[in-house]
Amino acid sequence: MPADSTPGPGIPGTPGSKGPRHRARGRRRKPRSRRRTGLLVAAWTAAGIVVLGGSGAGYLYFKLNGNLRSVDIDQALGTDRPGRSGNGSENILVLGSDTRSGGNGRIGGGADDGTARSDTAMIVHVHQGHREASVVSLPRDTLIDRPACTDTAGRQYPAAHEVMFNSAYATGGAACAVKTVESLTGLRMDHYLEIDFSGFQELVDELGGVRVTTTEDIRDPDSHLDLRAGTHRLSGAQALGLVRTRHGVGDGSDLGRIQLQQAFVKALAAQVKDIGVLTSPKKLYDLADTATRTVTTDSGLGSVNSLTAFASGLKGIDASHLHMVTLPVRYDPADGNRVLVQEDKARQVWDALRNDRRVPKAATEGTATGEAADVVSAP
Repeated sequence: MPADSTPGPGIPGTPGSKGPRHRARGRRRKPRSRRRTGLLVAAWTAAGIVVLGGSGAGYLYFKLNGNLRSVDIDQALGTDRPGRSGNGSENILVLGSDTRSGGNGRIGGGADDGTARSDTAMIVHVHQGHREASVVSLPRDTLIDRPACTDTAGRQYPAAHEVMFNSAYATGGAACAVKTVESLTGLRMDHYLEIDFSGFQELVDELGGVRVTTTEDIRDPDSHLDLRAGTHRLSGAQALGLVRTRHGVGDGSDLGRIQLQQAFVKALAAQVKDIGVLTSPKKLYDLADTATRTVTTDSGLGSVNSLTAFASGLKGIDASHLHMVTLPVRYDPADGNRVLVQEDKARQVWDALRNDRRVPKAATEGTATGEAADVVSAP
C-alpha cells in the first residue's frame, strides 16, 4: 500500500480518499497462519486488581511500584490534541501487544523480529459517575490514514495513506497508536494501558482460571484450542487461545474473534468482581504483583498510588454495565483481508462518547459482524 502525507484521516474508497479502489475476485480471507494473530483484551480489568494490593506499605509498596512500566505519551504528543471532556468521563485506549520477545515467542509462536503490533485495541469510555462503561473494539485490519507522529524517543514518522490500523503501534509505539486513535475519533485518550501474551496468560492463571460457556464446539489448531460446547474454566493458555482464535468460529475473520474477546472481557470482569479467594493476603499480593508486572501504562498511571486511585474508580462497574460494540465497518470489496470504516455510523459512535451517552443501536446495525455473536458467554 502506498504511503504519503495526508492532512488528516480519510476513509479509503470514499470521496476524498486518494486513488480508486478496484474490486478483487473472491470473498473474504481464508484462514491464515497464526503469525501476528490477535491478542488480548482485558488490561483495564487487570488494572482493577491493583486496587486490591495497593494499600500495602514499605517493601510491598516499593516492590509493586517498581514493577510498573510507563510511557510519557503526553510529552510525545504535545498540545495538538483533542480537549478533555470536562464532564467527568474518561477514555482509555487499551492495547494487546503481540511482541514475540522474551516468553511471548514461546506462547505466541513465530519469530522475534523486533517489532510488535496492537492486534487487539479497545477504547474504554468510562461514563460520568463511573458506574458504567462503553467499550469500542477497533479491528486491526481496518484501513485508515495514519497521521504523522512522534514516538516517546522523539523519532518522527511521516503520515501514511491506506494502512492497517495496527501498523500505527508497529511504527511509532504507544504514542503513535494514541495519536492515530485520536485522529480517527476526535476524542482525547485520557489514559493508555497495554498487556502482552505472557502477561494475559499469567493473569488468568493467577485468578484461578475464568469460567465461560460456549454454545458450540470451538477447534482451532493454530491457537491450540479445543473446546466442546458447554461450560469450562479456562486456564491462562486456553483463555489466550480463545481470544486469539479466528478460524474456529464465525466467518473466520478478525471481527468474529473480536466478538469472542468482548464476551471474555465480560466473563473476566464478572469473576474479578465476585472472586472469593481475595480474602487471602497472599493471593491479594500475588494478583497485585502479576497485574503491575504485566501492564504498561501512560505516565499518568505510572505509580501504584495513581493506578490504585484509577482502579478504585472502576470498582462500581460490573459486567452488566459494560456496553460492548465494534467500530462500524464493512468488508473491503477490493481486498477481503481488510475492512473499511462506515463513516456515517462511526460518527454516531464518536458523537455518543463525546456527549457521554451509550452508543445507539442504529450505529452498528447493518455492519460487518464476524458472525460469532453468542458463541461465548459468562455462565
